Amino acid sequence: MTGVNEAGERVLTTGEWIGFFSMAVGIFMAVLDIQIVASSLSEIQAGLSATQDEIAWVQTSYLIAEVIVIPLTGWLGRVFSTRYLFVLSVGGFTLASLACAFAWNLPSMIVFRCIQGFFGGAMIPMTFTVIFILFPPRLQSSMTIVLGLIVTMAPTIGPVLGGYLTDSFSWQLLFLINVIPGFLVCFFVWRFLDIDKPEWALLQKIDFIGIALIAIFLGCMQFVLEEGARDQWFEDNTILALTIVATISGAAMLLWELKIPHPIIDLRAFKNRNFAVGCGYSFVLGIGLYTIIYLTPIYLASVKGLNSLQIGYYLMVVGLFQLVSAFVAGPLEKKIDLRVMMGLGFGLFALGSWLNGQLTAESGYWEFFVPQAIRGSALMLCFLPINTLTLGLLPIEEVKNASGLYNLPIEEVKNASGLYNLMRNLGGAIGLAVANTQMQYLTKAHYATLRESVTATAAPVQELLLGLGQTMQNALVAEPNVAALKQLTALALREAEVMTFNNLFQTIACIFFASLCVAPFLKKVDAEKAAGLPMD
Repeated sequence: MTGVNEAGERVLTTGEWIGFFSMAVGIFMAVLDIQIVASSLSEIQAGLSATQDEIAWVQTSYLIAEVIVIPLTGWLGRVFSTRYLFVLSVGGFTLASLACAFAWNLPSMIVFRCIQGFFGGAMIPMTFTVIFILFPPRLQSSMTIVLGLIVTMAPTIGPVLGGYLTDSFSWQLLFLINVIPGFLVCFFVWRFLDIDKPEWALLQKIDFIGIALIAIFLGCMQFVLEEGARDQWFEDNTILALTIVATISGAAMLLWELKIPHPIIDLRAFKNRNFAVGCGYSFVLGIGLYTIIYLTPIYLASVKGLNSLQIGYYLMVVGLFQLVSAFVAGPLEKKIDLRVMMGLGFGLFALGSWLNGQLTAESGYWEFFVPQAIRGSALMLCFLPINTLTLGLLPIEEVKNASGLYNLPIEEVKNASGLYNLMRNLGGAIGLAVANTQMQYLTKAHYATLRESVTATAAPVQELLLGLGQTMQNALVAEPNVAALKQLTALALREAEVMTFNNLFQTIACIFFASLCVAPFLKKVDAEKAAGLPMD
């Protein structure tokens, strides 16, 4: 049974510790599932007979489903209780993972990934909630850091594990490895963690119209961003119609959520300056975090021709340095102005992205290592201060709802639930869609420019074609001159791709640098006084 120590603090039982760390395993799975597919996108693309621009939906569908469910998590946790909702989330996530492994084409994979993301998105807020219910104030900050480190391990392990499983077995195993841990987590959480009771009366206050408008707005917007470039934007009737629907539903959602007494997203929290600016920074961080983890493996597979395991070794650098930097960022948070710390983090992330934009087709592991090490070191310097700066000046009732991390009974359900977390995932989803669109446009533009420059009358081109033709002739290739011309075309296309990726990395760097201009609008927050806040 739970008791108290000499200081009058609540002492957790062995079962509660088991239940809490089982929840930690659950969110590790949820975060891992975003990262684990990153190094194997080309194999999944081949297995599902998808094109390069279509395969982005494997990542985007997961993120957009998370975006929809995160604002609902605080309300759902109060209705069903933490225990019921977490077990339901892990169970649904596990079954969806099993379905992903047996997906027969891209549309089926997108549907299953949406379901997976919908259930997985609720797990992270709920687990951080439990810290502030189970643990005494003295341990809350420490346990938040411990949980943060567990989550941070996912980006480190995910790409290498995903690459190994795909290279040694098949990409289906990326999803099948969730099945056994998922059912064990369900069992242990159900058995040992009963910390609150359902509040079924809240079902009478559910904002169905708000939920519907959010889903329509985000779904239509994401489809337009993903498919617009391929369908020539507004020349296509479907894209035009969905753009109109997204605009109308977005405006209606804003008006509706500001009008009703119990909104599913309480937009009035944006009246607090720090909260509004902090959510903007969370949005920018989502753009950088998710877009780069999508672009890098595509570059390594397309330009460098690496397999999934080799790509995993490249990608693990960011997670490794993020893990190490956590031991520096924690103490640093208590010693310097959080605005300075955040500026340092965003500046380093921008620097790493800019250095990543100096690639050539010959760039190898070490040319990637330094930029990724800088970005990985920057992430904890971004995460920790943003959380406190964003939520530190809100009234405690608003923090409970705006952060989406509390599950405590309060008199009114304001339901600004998950706005802070929502903005990061929304930034990632939009960033992925825009990057995918720009990747197609810029590659065509750069290739067209190179074709104009590389003409048959230019002396360097004639010399290169002569050399390539001689090589083909020595290799006994039929029609060596034609083969040499094809190889020259392939080289031009490769260089166009390199230029495109450089442009995208540099654009992300510019976004991060530009975001620092807003930092002076943040009010100072004392990290010690805000130590009870949940971290993300």
